[in-house]
Amino acid sequence: MKLKGNAKIIPANPEAIFLPYQSRWITDSSRLKLMQKSRQIGLSWSTAYAADERTAAEDARVDQWVSSRDDLQARLFLEDCKMWAGIMNQAAKDLGEVVIDPKNKISAYVLEFANGRRIHSMSSNPDAQAGKRGGRILDEFALHPDPRKLWSIAYPGITWGGAMEIISTHRGSQNFFNQLVREIVEGGNPKGISLHTVTLQNALDDGFLFKLQQMLPADDERQAMDEAQYFDFIRAGCADEESFQQEYMCNPADDDVAFLEYDLIASAEYPQTANWKQLEGGRLFAGIDIGRKSDLTVLWVVELLGDVLYTRHIERLQNMRKSDQERIIWPWLARCDRACIDATGLGIGWADDAQDQFGESRIEAVTFSTRVKEALAYPIRGAMEDRKLRIPYDPKTRAALRQVTKQTTSTGNIRFTAERTADGHADEFWALGLAIQAASQQGTMPIEFHSTGVRASLDQDASGGRTTTRGWGTVAGRNDLGGY
Repeated sequence: MKLKGNAKIIPANPEAIFLPYQSRWITDSSRLKLMQKSRQIGLSWSTAYAADERTAAEDARVDQWVSSRDDLQARLFLEDCKMWAGIMNQAAKDLGEVVIDPKNKISAYVLEFANGRRIHSMSSNPDAQAGKRGGRILDEFALHPDPRKLWSIAYPGITWGGAMEIISTHRGSQNFFNQLVREIVEGGNPKGISLHTVTLQNALDDGFLFKLQQMLPADDERQAMDEAQYFDFIRAGCADEESFQQEYMCNPADDDVAFLEYDLIASAEYPQTANWKQLEGGRLFAGIDIGRKSDLTVLWVVELLGDVLYTRHIERLQNMRKSDQERIIWPWLARCDRACIDATGLGIGWADDAQDQFGESRIEAVTFSTRVKEALAYPIRGAMEDRKLRIPYDPKTRAALRQVTKQTTSTGNIRFTAERTADGHADEFWALGLAIQAASQQGTMPIEFHSTGVRASLDQDASGGRTTTRGWGTVAGRNDLGGY
């Protein structure tokens, strides 16, 4: 075996299929076991091996029911199972997608072994677990829409045999997955769960980089790295430090500090494979947060369909002349019914030029202040809570939305702040808030505005289409806005 790469930690048996942390997980026969892990360290892959091994056994008594975060992951897990079946010469037949609940239109990707036992790989719908007996594998558990419900429905299924395995990275301190971990570590482990923890550092210490380098092409830049350099490489590539700690080091992000919890943001995200930029004929609205060098200029465009705002475009611009930025942003403003622009500081000129180009009735200039930020922030949260907003499944977007914190000053006032990073100053958050403001039924807040006449509101009757009219105003440089 010709070895590649610059890894310094070589496993005791370089040709072994599994690294020590994978072997410990595979050989743990506990009825309940939980893995908090780093991303992309081969745990789903090794879990598929173990699922094959016990399902294909001649005396196997139960099927396996796998729940993944989405349809794509469900298919990929079964592909791993098929691969292992081939390597181990297990007689297995891919039955494709099988309807397992016609009434609720629930299906699963199924692999059947010679003994008649099956592995059923499904997406995240917790109801798919109802009434099924056998082993449970809940992959990326924290990323499911409702982990608590998934546990409640899946757990009774192992009453008559089988085990339940939970594998996941973290997604916020208030997620049920983290509650389970804390119950094990701090609460006496009343459920008797066998806990495994594998951070990126743990994986590297077990020889992960060596294994990775054997799989990579010889000219891959990671071949020249040792473990410390690879660790720094992964850290630098993350959206921010919070994302790195959560995704790779098993440290859940503190939801008590951020204004938007991870679960709340996730509930508003499109599916990972969605074509979210496809327009569907609704009305377009835009928000623009202005920056130049330290901060980004961010354009956020939403499409109103029914009472839901669907994100259709996000543009991030930095270190560009105003004229160059306008060439990108102005065509979008021409398509939008209305836009709100940050008119704070250098944004004043932007707002003036946009109003000259498209008219004051379509462009609202918003000057940020403490009260303005509060009035923009809460509608973002409200739209997510009411399931009336869709945003991209994107680490950078998620990190930017997480940057904003709500603080109470010594005088009892609310202040929204965000730490400035190399990627900006939560600019996406404020651009989204401005886009929602542009699409809001109220138009602008009722304090100090210049009337620009009457326009159609976004109110629609139950049959759709009919609109009422209301007065519309523009803030145009005012430094104070009232609440909704």
